[in-house]
Order: sequence, then structure tokens, then C-alpha cells
Amino acid sequence: MSDSATNPELPDMLTSALAAHADLSVAPVKDSAEPIIEFENVSIALSGRPVLEDISFSVERGRTLCILGRSGVGKSVTLRILMGFLKPDSGFVRVEGQEITELDEEGMQPIRKRITMVFQNGALFDSLSVRENVAFPLRERGGLDDEQVDQIVDRLIGMVGAEDVPDALPASLSTGRKRAVAIARALAAQPEVVLYDEPTTMVDPLIARRLGDLIQRLKRQLGFTSIVVTHDMRFAARLADTVLFLHQGRAQYFGPLQGFLLSPDPHIQQFLTLDAYVVPVE
Repeated sequence: MSDSATNPELPDMLTSALAAHADLSVAPVKDSAEPIIEFENVSIALSGRPVLEDISFSVERGRTLCILGRSGVGKSVTLRILMGFLKPDSGFVRVEGQEITELDEEGMQPIRKRITMVFQNGALFDSLSVRENVAFPLRERGGLDDEQVDQIVDRLIGMVGAEDVPDALPASLSTGRKRAVAIARALAAQPEVVLYDEPTTMVDPLIARRLGDLIQRLKRQLGFTSIVVTHDMRFAARLADTVLFLHQGRAQYFGPLQGFLLSPDPHIQQFLTLDAYVVPVE
């Protein structure tokens, strides 16, 4: 991937983003014989309580992994370990073959340029408008003039359906809108992998569907690798190539979506049954 600081043209990934927004040709996916993300026997305890125990999984380039499980089983902790915000007590985490668990903050910076995270609350800058939030990674990276930045920002906020609120501050946006803008800002950073932490929490079904459609489009048209943490089975079923199901800190299942749906494991069946339960309306 070209670095915009040394390329006078629009960055390759964002050029593809513009093409995807215009429904042009699908962006090519870089071939890789090795998984882009690997966890090997990862364990971590927080405040003396085991959270993850001996977790192993991998994610292939251009694929979507959904991490499922009830609240408190370590789903979000997995993402924070991958971002280097938490260090595991044991085990290994590799990004395209590079072991990252021993990297310090400086060493993690190149990794965080390749992997970005969309937090539950969006983590937008409160004092910056939608446009300014999305432009922030572009200006941080440098190498683009104001006209190029404006062009990319316009396409990105259009891609996520926020073109009608470019000057709004985050406080005035709904939860779903904040997450959509956070996705646009994440794309501006030109990542190879995007992590989503409970993207459908506290949003209505219509917004959840739109977010799901967007994540699918990013994979199909731009070849993004995604890891989606969720407890929403309907959402996961639309997105997942593979599933990691966590139960009491352990990997109860890792494999294809269809195998998960057909698994006879009682913990999985209970999860699926409860997720499908609809509270009757009197």
C-alpha cells in the first residue's frame, strides 16, 4: 500500500474507496498464504480474574471473523489485546507473521496504522465536526493538500450516509450516526484490518442493518479484513465467514458460520435459542 506522504496522487486504498462509493469495479485483494491475524494460546486475567484462557484463532486476509458470546466473556478484551492496549499473560499474537505481544507503544504504532478499531461509543473528538473528525487521520498522516483531503472526506462521509450532517458535532448525532462517522474516520486512516466493538449495541434494527450493509460492502469492494465483536446473532449471520464463540473465557467453537449454526454443543444451542427468543407483546 502506498504511503500518502510520498505519493502525490490519492492513496491507493482511498482511490478504491471512491470507486466503491461510485459502484465501480471491485478492488483487488492482496493474496496471502498466511493468516493476517493469529492468536496462539492467549490467556489473560484482569484484577485476578481469568478472562481469556488458552485462546487460539486466525483470520485470513479479506475475510470477516465474528466473535460471539454473552457479556463479560472476553470478546472486547480480544480486540484490545490485538491493538496493544492490553498485554496477555501468556501466548502469542501475530500480525502477518510478526509477533506483537512484546512491542512497546512505539513499536505498536506501525501496527495501528494497519489495524484500526471502531469503538462502541465512536470515540469521536467532541469539539470537531463530522468533517473535521474524518479529516483528522488524513491531516495527521500528511502528504495531501486541502483539496485532496476535502475530496476524500466528501466521499467517505457520503459512503457512510453522513453527507447531510458534515458540520454537526458528535453530541448532536444519534448512536448509529456516531458509529457510521467513526467507520468513515477509520477508513481515512487507510487500514488493512478494521475491528468493530459491538457495532449494533443501542441502535435500532434499521441502523443495524445499514451498518451491516456497510461492513459487507467494505469487504466485497475493498477487500477489507474485519473482526466484529457482537452478541447479535442475526447481525453476525449476515457478515461472518468464520465464528469464534467464547464461553467462560474459552474458545468453545472456532470455524465456519454454518458449522456453528449446526453445532450440537449445548452452550452454543442455548446462545442461539436465547438470541432467537422474542419477548411477546401484550
